[in-house]
This record gives sequence, structure tokens and C-alpha cells, in this order.
Amino acid sequence: MEKKRLGDICEIVTGATPKTNIKEFWDGDINWITPAELTEDTYIINESLRKITTEGVEKTGLKSFPKGTVILSSRAPIGKVAIAGCEMYCNQGFKNLVCSKQINNRFLYWYLKGHKEYLNSLGRGATFKEISKAIVENIEICLPTLEKQEKYADILEQCNGIIQIKKGQLRKLDTLVKSRFVELFGDPVINSRGWKKALIGDDCFVTKLAGFEYTQYINYEDSGDVVMVKAQNVKNGKLNRKELSFVSNEVSDSLPRSQLAPGDVVMTYVGANIGDVAIIDNEYKYHLAPNVAKIRPDSERYNSIYFMYMLMLLNAYIVKNSADTAKAALGMERIRKLNVFVPPMELQNQFADFVASIDKSKSKIQKSLEETQLLFDSLMQKYFG
Repeated sequence: MEKKRLGDICEIVTGATPKTNIKEFWDGDINWITPAELTEDTYIINESLRKITTEGVEKTGLKSFPKGTVILSSRAPIGKVAIAGCEMYCNQGFKNLVCSKQINNRFLYWYLKGHKEYLNSLGRGATFKEISKAIVENIEICLPTLEKQEKYADILEQCNGIIQIKKGQLRKLDTLVKSRFVELFGDPVINSRGWKKALIGDDCFVTKLAGFEYTQYINYEDSGDVVMVKAQNVKNGKLNRKELSFVSNEVSDSLPRSQLAPGDVVMTYVGANIGDVAIIDNEYKYHLAPNVAKIRPDSERYNSIYFMYMLMLLNAYIVKNSADTAKAALGMERIRKLNVFVPPMELQNQFADFVASIDKSKSKIQKSLEETQLLFDSLMQKYFG
């Protein structure tokens, strides 16, 4: 296959930001996008969150890019990609590629999507990394025939479409569980059903890994006997098992207070995902890492699955009541003093049974999703190397 510089087969269009203190430049009807509006799943983008006016365009000297342009974020962060669904403008965080007849825009989209690490390696700058227009122009791409470009793009698009459908199914099942919770128990913040209230600390053992104990965890390992549950492993009611860290049984056993058992609920109490929760299963032996609290509910008062979902739905309230500091934090006493309500155990168990049945469906979808993702990754490797 022939190698081509992107600068030889695409026109690179950059953007700018109209002065934000001139109101005549803003709240018009012209699309103007920023990198923050693109997600990992963005494919075609048709609307921007903020709009600019014709005066903002003219006075700033902005140049639009047409429908079909491949949008590439060049800083904060590098490597977000989308395709413009209509004519647009953008801020200075992009180096966008208007494709010539030599390259299919969808083929280029998938190429850039699969080379995010490479794009980041090209970043330059002391304060934050950025790829310049010249850097983007000098990127070389192997071009098969247009017919093959379109074929590869079609296959990847179809495969990705299946992935997005399965992700959507999982999201809908998550929403179904939360809806069932509210149906059975009402709003957990206002206790709309008037259930008996309690403080978490009344019936739960709450603890964390103390600062002086942390020195015993200096040597995390890539494999071992005990999984350390860090804040990055706790997300939206699930234990994320990517990038796990381990310690030995000996280290864990020396600190029994912060060991975790099946049915324990863990909650992040510092950082960006403060208030996130998950429930401990029996797949591994687990131990607390810094920034994560252990909550062990009284089994005679709470079903752990019910308790975990109650905390998940209380998340916004928990964050609102976190310490008013530059780096939000929940102390153990704040967690202990959080109000929860105590419905009849029969109702809690009914909810837990519903969650278990949904989890079976989610498990099948997740397995299929992983298989499809594996196929997609292998196709990306085959087409782009």
C-alpha cells in the first residue's frame, strides 16, 4: 500500500474562540464545538453545546469546516475523534481534516481512533501537550484503494454499531434496576415512603486504611493473593477489575480491620469520583486501599445489595455534603452520620432477587460485548497495524 502524508490528502482546518466578554458573539445559531463535547463513543456530531453568531465568526476570522470533516482534538486531550454531520466551527483545541477524494473520511476516522497513543506521543509542550498543524500534516498513513477503504470502514462501522447497541442494553438494565428501587422504596433523599430512618454508623461498621498503615503497602504487585480495592476500581456500583494491584496474604492479615469480605460495601471518600460505591463479591480476596471506606452493614437490618443501591442513589446528596475543601473529602464521621432508611427485610430481599435476575441478563450481554470488542480490536489491527 502507498504511504501518504495527511497534509497531502487533507486540508487541515484550525479554530479559535470569539471573545467571551462580547455578548454579541454568543448565543447565536451557528455550531461551534470544543473537545469537551466529544466522548469515546462519539461518531457523527451534529450539534454543539454553545452557539456563536455571524458577527462572532466575522470579527474572529473563523473558518468553517464542511459536513464530513474528520474532527481531531489536538490538546486537552489529544486524540478525540468525530465526523462533522454538518458545517461547523470550532475552538483552538482542534486540527480538523477536510478529506480529498484520495481518502474516505470514515476510513480516516477509524485510523485516528486506533492510533490515539501514537497521536499522544507526538504531543509537544511544557505546560500541556499539543499536536501542531505541521505535526498532523506530516503523519503518514498507508492507503489501500478507495474501494477497500470504504469496505473496511463499513465493516468497522457495523461492528462498532453492535458494540454500541450492547452498551445501550447494559445502560437500560442499570436504569431498570434504579427505577425498580424507587418503585419499591421511594426517593432515598426525602424518604417519600416514611420508612424508619437510621444513621449509617448506628448499624454498620465503617472504617478506612489509616495513614500510618499505608506505609505497609509501598510495594504493590501486578499479581498476588489479595486485590487492593482502590478508588479507580469503584464505579457506579461495580468493581472495575482493570489495572488491579495486589499485596500478599501476610500484609493483608497484618491489618485485619481493613480486610474486606463478601457483602461489604466500599465507598470512595476522596477525589473526583467521591461517593461512588460497589459491593464486594467472592471472586477474589480483597483489602482496602487508601481513599476507599469499608461499610459493613448489619445483616439483620440490611440486605447488602439494597444498601449499596441506596447509597448509589444518594450519591448526589453525599457529594453535596462532602467537606468544603479544594479536594472534596468525606471523613469517616461524615459517612457514619449519613441518614439512610430501613424498609422491611422482606422488601429488601425482593429487590435483591430482582437485581440478581437482571445481573444474569447483564452477564450474557457483557460476554457478547467482550467478544464483539475482541473482534473489533482484531479488525483494527488487521486494517491499520
